[in-house]
Amino acid sequence: MPLTMAPSGSAATVKKINGRDEVRRFLESLGFVEGGQVTVISEMGGNLIVMIKDARIALSKSMAGRILVST
Repeated sequence: MPLTMAPSGSAATVKKINGRDEVRRFLESLGFVEGGQVTVISEMGGNLIVMIKDARIALSKSMAGRILVST
């Protein structure tokens, strides 16, 4: 499921990142790598604040939709 559908406060595992190469590289530089743990902190208007590798990151709805996770 896309990260946008993960419930707030839940931890999830990154399974795949969709998009062009530069988008995948950008997200990987932020810490979104396959097998990594991500926790949704809050959601407002579809945009997400997530915790990954001890850092809080804000993602737009379109970016978060490219990250596929499993809970």
